[in-house]
Amino acid sequence: MGEPAGIGGEIALKAWRRRSEALAPFLVIDDAGRLEKLAARIGVSTPVAEIAGPEEATAVFADALPVLAHRLAAPVTPGRPDPANAPAVIAAVERAVALAQSGRVGAVVTNPIHKKSLYDAGFRHPGHTEFLGELAGGGARPVMMLVCPGLRVVPVTVHLPLSRAVATLTSDAITYCGEITAAALRREFGVARPRLAVAGVNPHAGEDGSLGREEIDIIAPAVEALRRKDIDAHGPAPADSLFHERARARWDAVICMYHDQALIALKTIDFDRGVNVTLGLPFVRTSPDHGSALAIAGSGEAREDSLLAALATAAEIARRRAGDG
Repeated sequence: MGEPAGIGGEIALKAWRRRSEALAPFLVIDDAGRLEKLAARIGVSTPVAEIAGPEEATAVFADALPVLAHRLAAPVTPGRPDPANAPAVIAAVERAVALAQSGRVGAVVTNPIHKKSLYDAGFRHPGHTEFLGELAGGGARPVMMLVCPGLRVVPVTVHLPLSRAVATLTSDAITYCGEITAAALRREFGVARPRLAVAGVNPHAGEDGSLGREEIDIIAPAVEALRRKDIDAHGPAPADSLFHERARARWDAVICMYHDQALIALKTIDFDRGVNVTLGLPFVRTSPDHGSALAIAGSGEAREDSLLAALATAAEIARRRAGDG
């Protein structure tokens, strides 16, 4: 569901209308009545069918968007999040994960949340990724990968102020991200021999220490550790030369040191089709790589391309995990 006052419902309605584009059947955990009203508001003729369980979704999907009923505490006004609905947003994520862990669905695709509304309701996690790690249990340490056609990026630090992101960088964290990324590329993306570029954090990758020692003291040891684990890793490399077209052809993924170093490149290359893939979980999870877009919620302007890409990516990963891809 995501933030009900955001664009999640709108893009789900629109995604179903493009179901002929080789989409695997999907269901939405949401309030069916809310979606019907939203469809009428934005002028989208998507029929909605409430289902009792995910097992009914496939039979319904050709004719209507399957909706697993999930009630909200307060009426929804597009663009105006209500903290009263925050518990339902959190519960929808928990419900989706439980369905995936029980094998009743093949993957979880989350729509964007509005973090302030959740924080106001007592949500204590920086974002979806950390929350999913807790729900997975077993000491899961999820890693965020962002994917678009032609580029995969993995930020080592995620939802931190830049000063803290740099201060908290460690060789172990970089090595862990590299290991998880290499394993996921082999298992979930079909890359037999993954090639990883590891970005520096300072301009010109520190210029041999004259612009900072993080490359020498933290990043280079992590690259060496990855190589000792038989992972084809290279760096630390200047971040400003890792993302042009010729450079992207040399790597299967780029390990980045902080959030914007990764996401600015990806969103510049293909803003509309970016996908967030959570690595290191026992279930498949993807999401559109954009926010809840409150400014345009309810207007009919939101594009469904990123959700379509997230659905397709989730289905592909699920098939590979099942040994069919």
